[in-house]
Amino acid sequence: MPSLAGKKGLIVGIANEHSIAWGCARAMHAAGAELAVTWLNDKARPHVEPLAREIGAPLQMPLDVEQPGQLEAVFEAIAAQWGELDFVLHSIAFAPGDDLHGRVTDCSREGFARAMDISCHSFMRMARLSEPLMKNGGSLITMSYLGADEVVENYGMMGPVKAALESGVRYLAAELGPHGIRVNAVSPGPLATRAASGIAGFDRLMEDAARRAPLRRLVAIDDVGALCTFLAGDGGRSITGGTLYVDAGFHILN
Repeated sequence: MPSLAGKKGLIVGIANEHSIAWGCARAMHAAGAELAVTWLNDKARPHVEPLAREIGAPLQMPLDVEQPGQLEAVFEAIAAQWGELDFVLHSIAFAPGDDLHGRVTDCSREGFARAMDISCHSFMRMARLSEPLMKNGGSLITMSYLGADEVVENYGMMGPVKAALESGVRYLAAELGPHGIRVNAVSPGPLATRAASGIAGFDRLMEDAARRAPLRRLVAIDDVGALCTFLAGDGGRSITGGTLYVDAGFHILN
């Protein structure tokens, strides 16, 4: 595992011990990073706080990106305590159920706008707030999915939203690169997370991935954590603007 000793990072998106963001936080902590951790709301807090304590996170805060001022408050707390930031992991996404489970053709303007705000634009906002704290460069990482590039059954409206996120990664990478800030998307294979449980037929999707992927298995949150730890560290210093797959090779199939 690459060393993140002396580095400070923000982890957004832990909901419970099965979250991709938790696999990343655990790996980054093991590599020596000091972490700030957020939870969505009071309902999520009892599930996240014990995990934050487990990794000794000195900053633990609520963050609902839809609530005015909350994202800014998180970065103000980071600036006050650390004065700098080395990496951010963005692992949040949402779409209203009625829009997600219907046809993309029929999705509502309001539902699409909300999905874009939470799943895509929030990452751009984090990039803007991170920039002045990444005085010596840094790494911004977000989570995508194969449905951004291919039509995946039942993924629906999140496909176009994730495609916008991946495009945003490229533009952010171009704009922030001169400041030494790298921006990448990571695209894991299907994982049994709380967010994935909202997708109809997801169990079948996981079964198909385990059966057909070249490595003939699913990935785990620790696999995602290992890749994100590499991207956050000096080993990934020349990697930016890309979407990196960690899916046991499933993305190469048709």
